[in-house]
Amino acid sequence: MNSKPIKALCIFLLLGLGVCQAASLQSEHVFVVSDDTGQILLSKGANTVAPIASLTKLMTAMVVLDSKPDMNETISIQASDVDMLKHSKSHVPIGTTLKRREIFELALMSSDNRAAASLARTYPGSNAAFLQAVQAKIRSLGLHNTTIKEPTGLSPENTSTASDLAKMAQAAAHYPQIVNITTDKSEAIHMNGRLYTVHNTNRLVGAKGWDVLLSKTGFTNEAGHCLIMRIQQSGAHTTLVLLNAGANAIRLQDAVQIRQYLSKLHPVSL
Repeated sequence: MNSKPIKALCIFLLLGLGVCQAASLQSEHVFVVSDDTGQILLSKGANTVAPIASLTKLMTAMVVLDSKPDMNETISIQASDVDMLKHSKSHVPIGTTLKRREIFELALMSSDNRAAASLARTYPGSNAAFLQAVQAKIRSLGLHNTTIKEPTGLSPENTSTASDLAKMAQAAAHYPQIVNITTDKSEAIHMNGRLYTVHNTNRLVGAKGWDVLLSKTGFTNEAGHCLIMRIQQSGAHTTLVLLNAGANAIRLQDAVQIRQYLSKLHPVSL
């Protein structure tokens, strides 16, 4: 018996299931793509431009790393690094001096805005040169619907689409420093004479049954709760993007549903 028609029917049925699955997700914008084949697995409002909050920090990290910085160089947090737009909380007081690699951990793992701002400020040529490099990086990655005007994501003018952000995540996956930091559950940093434990803002990192290959969360009132992840599920590699979930619990619930859907897809892709 020819198995090709049966396999084609299974794929057709699963694709139909994918449409229903995407509609059932509560995040406003969803994009899930196979990193192995490039196939779009789920899509919902994926080409609509929306604020991206701290997902911005993946771009900030890539651009800074492209400048080949000394990761052991010390950086002092200055008053100019303080968020005056949203008045967001930070565990890093003004005057704190840390190595650049520790600043990276704070910016990417705990999504600290002062840390991200200091990375841009200490970029060769300062903030203006950093923003020029960001624009060049956006063009080089083909992110045609992405606008980034500052390094933290606090500005609602930092916008993109879920499909563009998947490209950004796939690019970030080529940076070992970003991968290592964003897939650590926690890290200890000596700061101002005491040991401070940095926790990953994504609860799924290190959770049972999850193999997270890259991760970044984001939240502002304008952007809602956002998430970028690259995961391995049953040997398959997938990037997922969720934008404007109404709560952190909804963001996590959508991610769990996507993982369940991927577990159904995998036998067909063998």
